[in-house]
Amino acid sequence: MAVAPVKSIGIIGLMSDLDKVIRVCGDSQIFHPDEASNFYSDTKNFIPLTDRNPYSDLLADLNEILDMAGIRPSLVDIERFQANEAQLSEYVDFLTKELGSRLAKQAECEQKIEQCKRSIEETSHFLGVDLEMDKISACRYVKTTFGRLPKESFQKLESYSSNPYLVFFPCTMDDTHYWGVYIAPIDQSEEIDRIFSNLFFERYDISDIDSTPEQHYAKLNNALATLQKDLEKATAEVEFFKESQLGMCNKYYSKLSALDTCYNIKKNVLKYHKSFILVGWIPQEDESDFLKKLNAISSVECTVSDGKDELKHSPPIKLKNNVFTRPFEFFVDMYGLPCYNEIDPTAFVAITFTVLFGIMFGDLGQGICVSIAGYFMWKLKKLAVGKILVPCGISSAIFGCVYGSVFGYEHMLDPVYKALGFAEKPFEVMENAMTLIFAAVAIGVTLVCISMFLNMYSSLKRRDFENGLFGASGLAGFIFYASLIGGAVMQLVFGLPIMNLPYVLCLIILPLILIFLREPLGKLVARKRDWKPESWGEYCMQNAFELLETLLSYVTNTMSFLRVGAFVLVHAGMMLVVFTLADLGMKALGMPGYIVIVILGNIFIMALEALLVCIQVLRLEFYEMFSRFYIGAGRKFDPVRVKEP
Repeated sequence: MAVAPVKSIGIIGLMSDLDKVIRVCGDSQIFHPDEASNFYSDTKNFIPLTDRNPYSDLLADLNEILDMAGIRPSLVDIERFQANEAQLSEYVDFLTKELGSRLAKQAECEQKIEQCKRSIEETSHFLGVDLEMDKISACRYVKTTFGRLPKESFQKLESYSSNPYLVFFPCTMDDTHYWGVYIAPIDQSEEIDRIFSNLFFERYDISDIDSTPEQHYAKLNNALATLQKDLEKATAEVEFFKESQLGMCNKYYSKLSALDTCYNIKKNVLKYHKSFILVGWIPQEDESDFLKKLNAISSVECTVSDGKDELKHSPPIKLKNNVFTRPFEFFVDMYGLPCYNEIDPTAFVAITFTVLFGIMFGDLGQGICVSIAGYFMWKLKKLAVGKILVPCGISSAIFGCVYGSVFGYEHMLDPVYKALGFAEKPFEVMENAMTLIFAAVAIGVTLVCISMFLNMYSSLKRRDFENGLFGASGLAGFIFYASLIGGAVMQLVFGLPIMNLPYVLCLIILPLILIFLREPLGKLVARKRDWKPESWGEYCMQNAFELLETLLSYVTNTMSFLRVGAFVLVHAGMMLVVFTLADLGMKALGMPGYIVIVILGNIFIMALEALLVCIQVLRLEFYEMFSRFYIGAGRKFDPVRVKEP
């Protein structure tokens, strides 16, 4: 649970050495540039570099043609590869022209094939017409029109029976249309065409057919065979060219990406006559190697300061966690990264999320399946949530052993328990509903108290005495909450009369007063002179409502954890429904019906409940716990580096 320490570094040198400095920063892949003007109070005589990046357009053009060709370039070693801007531009132009022309030819062949297939399909509907189409088109007194008519429209033709010329001759049909022809006298053709248009008739162009449909059909098939050979040839040319240029593409892509990345660093440079200033951040562990490379440049001077001494500049955050907790950085990033002087909650999230998930979704068989699904989600699709589901599924399996549930079968593990010397399974869910409810509240109280401890530690670390000592989640809030809950339990459960007047005054009323006066008290502890509110009346009015809201938050935050116990009961109830349906299936279809329903039911519940439990646990993390101790206003440590496409 740690934020990796970083160092602020200011680099000053001559403009003649700027490119060397930029190259060191870019090649290191650990340099996070920042606005130099934020670090210096007087920069009126400094001007930012406004030079246009000559490599961004070239890189965009290269990416465009590579995407069109389906080429995914790789980053390769370019230490010995030398190419100036003109050479880079020349190669991109060459690749765009040569590869583009081959791709255009391939696309043209594909388009012609699609048109030919469409014509073949349309012509096939008129193979029964033994007439030459060019002669039909040349008729002087009648007009012949080929096409297709929706089946619904064909039925409507009966309403035009009074018109002797309105006749449609079907040739073939498919699921939705009749394919055929209508013939109309020239002097009646305009009216007939209008009627058929209203009936959604779609015309088939026969202007390019100079023979019978059968002959034209054969001609189209011959043309299709020729076009397919042309496509094969064009595709082979494209693939040959891609293979021959792949090595050079990788080199030029890597070179352009590196130059583009390095050039973007210049946007943060300030210039003063012949000198420049560049400011950024580096990991503390890489400080010596980075400075060694910079100090090799004669005109360069570097100033380094610790991140904790530069809090006003918001040092970028680089989280450092172990293998188990690292996947849960995904949730922390969703909420917001910690500030540099704030604790990293990743480990807390990893433990609480995993445990709560297991409690709410306890089933040995389903838990193992969730872990396996998560593993393949990560391995095959690289989904971040997959790595989270693996430990969550293991936790589910562990609590499934406690509940005795295996794919919903509540007594499958009974022989195991007896072999281990137990009379029965550790916990019967449906018979201990109230115990579950009380346990859920106890879990909630425990986690809220831990959140308060984390807030006290984090706040005092930041020297935020107001929040750490007198806040609702600070020391005063903890004393009030713990005393109220502890006193109530002792009084109501164990019958110990500790809720007397001194107890209430010292441990309940006094903390509430401290919470009410947290702002002036915090300023007094911090030794600020302006500790008094401008208006005590306005202060009291405002804080009275805030205090009421605080009291309600204690109640709602605690009660929210009832969902932990509720989901345990919901899981058992849903599986009961599945087995009820399975019994009905066995009566109707026998054992195969029972097995199918049980399998499908388990799959459905695993998918649905895993999703719902994840959402509910995440809500508890963000609203009931994070809200008490975590700000999450940090910014990500994002060093300039050449990234894989």
